[in-house]
Amino acid sequence: MKYQNGMKAAAVTAAVILTSYLFLFFGAAGMIDQGISDRLNQRESVTNKKIYIIGIDDKTLEQYGSVNTWSREIPAKLVSTLNHAQGGGPAVIGFDVIYSEQADEQADDYFAEVCGESGNVVAAMSFSFKEQPEQGEDGRIVYNPYYVDHVIEPYDSLRDQVMCGFANTFVDGDGYVRQAMAYLDYEGERVYSLSSRIYAVYQQNRGEEVVFPDTYGRNNRFYFSYSGKAGGYSVVSMADVLDGTVDAAIFRDAVVLVGAYAVGMQDSYMPAIAHNSQMYGVEIHANIIEALLEGRTQLPAAAWVYAAAGALLCALFYGCTRKLRLLYSTVLLGVLTAFDLFVARSIYLHGRIVPAVLIPICLLMIYLLQVIRGYVTEILRRRRVLNVFKQYVAPQIVDKISKDKDFELVLGGENRHVAVLFVDIRGFTTMSESLQPEEVVEILNEYLSLTTRAIFDHGGTLDKFVGDATMAVFNAPFDLDDYIFRAVCTAWDMQAGAAAIAEKFSRRYGKSVSFGIGVNCGNAVVGNIGCDFRMDYTAIGDTVNTAARLESSAKPGQILISSDVYEAVKDRVEAAPIGEIALKGKSKGVFVYQINGLKV
Repeated sequence: MKYQNGMKAAAVTAAVILTSYLFLFFGAAGMIDQGISDRLNQRESVTNKKIYIIGIDDKTLEQYGSVNTWSREIPAKLVSTLNHAQGGGPAVIGFDVIYSEQADEQADDYFAEVCGESGNVVAAMSFSFKEQPEQGEDGRIVYNPYYVDHVIEPYDSLRDQVMCGFANTFVDGDGYVRQAMAYLDYEGERVYSLSSRIYAVYQQNRGEEVVFPDTYGRNNRFYFSYSGKAGGYSVVSMADVLDGTVDAAIFRDAVVLVGAYAVGMQDSYMPAIAHNSQMYGVEIHANIIEALLEGRTQLPAAAWVYAAAGALLCALFYGCTRKLRLLYSTVLLGVLTAFDLFVARSIYLHGRIVPAVLIPICLLMIYLLQVIRGYVTEILRRRRVLNVFKQYVAPQIVDKISKDKDFELVLGGENRHVAVLFVDIRGFTTMSESLQPEEVVEILNEYLSLTTRAIFDHGGTLDKFVGDATMAVFNAPFDLDDYIFRAVCTAWDMQAGAAAIAEKFSRRYGKSVSFGIGVNCGNAVVGNIGCDFRMDYTAIGDTVNTAARLESSAKPGQILISSDVYEAVKDRVEAAPIGEIALKGKSKGVFVYQINGLKV
């Protein structure tokens, strides 16, 4: 049994994790997980005060016109102004602008010359990627989405004087930027990204060690933590630097990034740190550089380790939920979900990324499966109990208890007009003395099955078995149409069925018995009679007593009815008057009739 339970737990856990993986990573849930991870892990924490952005903003564009019309003397003046500031220039100047085409040769060469003399300028270039089929190491054809179709580089004289880095921004499937590329091997050379190159130059000029982060994938990517939302870094208008409004000395030994900072320049993306907002590309580079400086980069955690840990946790949770009550299982689900988010955050701070909601989804699925299993099990158990209960209590009573939410089992009853039927086996005591107990039980069960079926077929309520006798009530606990005639029809069916049973047992045991039946109608108290820990649903009163006396007075094979019953059914039965007979316990006689047949 333990082995089977273990196999069951393993099967459920495996199915849940597989379903969750498919649901999470091949649908909208994957984006939901990334969004939750962003809110959990991306925290605003700008700590490096040595990163500045000189923005080509609306003020700059108003003063100097569109960037495409600029003479290269303008960026040359900016580089010269920064590097000749009192006390020294920036540690590195990075241009998030691609100067790919020559315009005015003299101005272009002057810009290149100024950058060359400075020795701290990093210029942007860009790769144009396309998906390309390639042969992998195992000989299979794979598709490389980062195949370099062509390169956009600075014009020749500028490229010779500056360091370059590709400024491509990498957007995830949901439209948010979370990853950066450290470098790319192209035509036998390692080409670094703009952020990586600026970081390296900054460290070298400070005399610090250059440590590039570990990467993953054929395109050498890594995740990074944002340090601030849009506007989190010090942003200075390029126009204010050029006209001296801002003292260039503030940039001494700093990282200076020059790039688009105006909506019309169409260089903005959605950052992971602030969903549904925009961040200029130059600010994203600033966040990447600070992440490199602070060592706040991440790689995806090993999938098999995470899967193994998740499977173990799910298996334990499955085992617990099988034993715990629903309330405790719910609390445990909440605790484990909070614990998972805490662990995911801790792992993130240590340089690894794991799904934030995969394990909680698995746990939730197990929880729901257990709730459904418990619900179905309870329904089946209740159905079994009710079916067994119906063998001891009138089925109508059981059905009312199970369906009526307002039903209450309380002592007491109500006065109802009912029809009461008693039936008893004649000669049963004498017969039982000459038969084996097993044979007596067989005969008794056969007769009681007949009486019970007849009662239920006509909508009556089986009140009780009293030895070899049966009592039935019609029109209780619920209203029943034509209930007096139904009681008479029940008696007739019992008598008709008794003949076939008597013949059967006469052949088998040489014994034959028959029924005596009495039917009466009138008012009776119907309800729960007894005490608070043991009660019986029954009918009591003179009407019931009279029916019992009629049954005891009936001869074998005879059905006796009272005059009240006769008056209610006389047009539909064949009845012969017996006359007034004295009944035990009654001071006055009762006029009775014998049923000989039905007219319908």
